[in-house]
Amino acid sequence: MPYFDKHIFICNNERPADSPRGDCTKKGGKEVREKFKDELAKRGLKGSMRANMAGCLDVCDTGCSIVVYPDNVWYGHVTVGDVDEIIEKHLIGGQPVERLVLPRVPKKA
Repeated sequence: MPYFDKHIFICNNERPADSPRGDCTKKGGKEVREKFKDELAKRGLKGSMRANMAGCLDVCDTGCSIVVYPDNVWYGHVTVGDVDEIIEKHLIGGQPVERLVLPRVPKKA
């Protein structure tokens, strides 16, 4: 079974067009995932890092949303144009892209 140094989950949840929360697919989720997959492969990182499509990450209003494990770093409002920066600064360099990091919220009891 393969183990990944980094696992990137990109929300591709879809909601009805009239949903007040919106969804990450309409906010570019599929394109963001494809860009991650392409760029990880170009950099030779495909075996050590994986970009996966995720269902709802429950932060729809901040879509396109992604989470990076094992770092537990959540990003919001991610666009295709942000992917290279996330790969270079965070996935390779170890420093989250602060302007995209979602604030931590207390866990519900």
